[in-house]
Amino acid sequence: MKFSANLGFLWNDRPLPDAIYAASAAGFDAVECHWPYATPAQEVKAALVATGLTMLGLNTDRGDVGAGENGLCALMGRSSQARASITQAIEYALRIEAGSVHVMAGFAHGPLAHETFVSNLRFACSSAETHGLTILIEPLNRHDAPGYFLQTTDQARAIIAEVDKPNLKLMFDCYHVGRTEGDITTRYADLRDIIGHIQFASVPDRGAPDHGELNYDHIFAALADWPAPLGAEYKPGGDTDATLGWLARYRD
Repeated sequence: MKFSANLGFLWNDRPLPDAIYAASAAGFDAVECHWPYATPAQEVKAALVATGLTMLGLNTDRGDVGAGENGLCALMGRSSQARASITQAIEYALRIEAGSVHVMAGFAHGPLAHETFVSNLRFACSSAETHGLTILIEPLNRHDAPGYFLQTTDQARAIIAEVDKPNLKLMFDCYHVGRTEGDITTRYADLRDIIGHIQFASVPDRGAPDHGELNYDHIFAALADWPAPLGAEYKPGGDTDATLGWLARYRD
């Protein structure tokens, strides 16, 4: 199997270009990140070129983090700011040749939030399609992100069908699905046609995939047909390199 290092969590004590070099040295096949905007895109691109790694994707801006925001795109009355964050993410992705943008919904609920999210996703998909970029949406579990608009894979599937754009896909995070729905391999098989990226971590502590409730021997065997790197989006709880015993075990 092939794996991508999510640098939002792994080596996140280092500048982003340095984290890219660390991921390469550790043997990852690709990288991904959360919010790279404080780092000039040319510095990120230089590190990617030097290591030969691809940046799979990044997130739209969270908004006012100090006020507790975690995304803007389902927030009523905030579409101007939400669409600016989408444009920012697409432009940055193009500069570093990333393949996808995760559009973050934020904390909201109800029919108007749904309409707002769908409208902003249509804007995102239209903006991205001429560049060959994929737009991703990701349900977040109710324990870590109570009140987040997008909570289940069924809700995500219905939204993807409603938006009806070929470049809108599901971010299937085994950790979030495990905490909210369980039955990872059955959910994967059921959703396979609309998945755009897969991530993983242990349940319930969101650590490395070598402990916890999920059996990653079984899960990774079920994901063997996935053609792209799987995203290691876990919290190392200290030195990242000390947590990478699983990588040699599962990597091709």
